[in-house]
Amino acid sequence: MEKHGTYLRKPDWLKIKINTNQDYRGIKHLMREERLHTVCEEAKCPNIHECWASRRTATFMILGDICTRGCRFCAVKTGRPTELDLREPERVADSVVKMQLRHVVVTAVARDDLNDGGAYVFAETIRAIRRKAPYCTIEVLPSDMKGDDDSILTLMDAKPDIFDHNIETVRRLTKRVRAIATYDRSLAVLKRVKELSPNTPVKSSIMVGLGETKEEILQTMDDLLANHVDIMVIGQYLQPTRKHLDVVRYYSPEEFDELKEIALSKGFKHCEAGPLARSSYHADEQVGEESRRRHDELIAPSENENGTE
Repeated sequence: MEKHGTYLRKPDWLKIKINTNQDYRGIKHLMREERLHTVCEEAKCPNIHECWASRRTATFMILGDICTRGCRFCAVKTGRPTELDLREPERVADSVVKMQLRHVVVTAVARDDLNDGGAYVFAETIRAIRRKAPYCTIEVLPSDMKGDDDSILTLMDAKPDIFDHNIETVRRLTKRVRAIATYDRSLAVLKRVKELSPNTPVKSSIMVGLGETKEEILQTMDDLLANHVDIMVIGQYLQPTRKHLDVVRYYSPEEFDELKEIALSKGFKHCEAGPLARSSYHADEQVGEESRRRHDELIAPSENENGTE
């Protein structure tokens, strides 16, 4: 579906099912009670109702809710951060226990005001969850941390189960879409993580519908594979507000199916592709074998109480 004029009407397949059942309301209340942020809310994720109400999963956004970057696709607030709560890792871990999560995604606003880009707080959050919920697998989704090797080392020393950093778009559109981050630096971060931890699944995502060509998408696949990325996510860009970049076109479900087939044929171990696919969507299905075995050996307390295996 191509763009006509200044507004492109959403196609029928992009209708989102709203479900505000007790699980959804319970998770929302817990987030407010623990003074925690989620990218689900801050970035206006279209899957929030499915994840919170049906899959009972959430993506925690640490390091506050004000980003130092002003990417032109993102709804997260931009400005000068004032919040750095070193007790946040423990609150996140406590919430993981209360929510009985089997898999958790931890992301953050970009914190270019911090020397390590927030890597220390990421690492402490991983360690806190490990202590309090050892049965839960952990995925991290940080910024590029300006490509600083010490920051990458700090984060990876805590041994997340999945490392995720998004390339976001094709090379040609990067300067128009992203602020500060560069295409090549993102590739370098992904490659460095794989060098440090060869057995850790590495993931990256792109949005389509910003004016890229199919050939550019395929080149991005090749670039990610060349830098040892295992998992790719391809989703439709949705304009958060009229102030953000316009949607140039909507891809059909059939086009996403084709892109998924191509990605898998090129060598990705897993590809999530669809109109509403996002980097943390169905993330629990992408955990590596080693982490999955550990998870299966450590049963959540609620399951022990119910006598389940």
